Amino acid sequence: MQEKPKHIAVIVDGNRRYAKKQGKLPWKGHEAGGEKLKKFIQWCNEEGITELTLYLFSMQNFNRTKEEIAELMKIFNKYLTDLLKKENLKKAQKEGARIRFIGKTELFSEELQEKMKKITEATKENTRKKLNLATAYGGREEITEAMKKIGKKIEKGELKPEEINEETIKENLWLNSEPDLIIRTSGEHRTSNFLPWQSTYSELFFIDKLFPEIEKEDLKQVIKEYMEKRERRYGR
Repeated sequence: MQEKPKHIAVIVDGNRRYAKKQGKLPWKGHEAGGEKLKKFIQWCNEEGITELTLYLFSMQNFNRTKEEIAELMKIFNKYLTDLLKKENLKKAQKEGARIRFIGKTELFSEELQEKMKKITEATKENTRKKLNLATAYGGREEITEAMKKIGKKIEKGELKPEEINEETIKENLWLNSEPDLIIRTSGEHRTSNFLPWQSTYSELFFIDKLFPEIEKEDLKQVIKEYMEKRERRYGR
């Protein structure tokens, strides 16, 4: 039996379809997904998961209608404001949770960027747990940006091309840790530009339920299967 996973990543999918099933507007599904996210984070805490990476908003999501994006930004703003409340920052400190935002966050409004920076700054010294929120994220974009950083170091004479190795690339990515397992909800069987570098040896789990429909038992079942039925060979 394998050890319990330490790092879980989730492709949060199915919010809009959930709203459609309910006969509601798309952003009502995002609101439901946001409420379920809070529960999911708590479930992971209860299961002893020390790092959680959530794929919340992709680069491609910017292609949605202006109305839906505007509503999504309102939801982001609401939850960022909530995270900044004294009691929630105090809870993060007590749990030793570091919160980071990975992606091209400069594409968000200045107000949202400022709140992200405040949350990151307030929790940066915490080391026991990590919460990585992938917003305006794209895996290919992440690797492209890493290549740009490495290119600048070569330009400045700080690095020689022959010195580039996997560790060099890893150090320049937005996220330099690797998930033990990746969960995707909604029945889709693809990773959709999520952590292509980091997920090379991650175990993949696909859940048919839409994200707002998942329950703690679904998470427990994934962890159980990972420990009892999966064997990570790392190419061996």
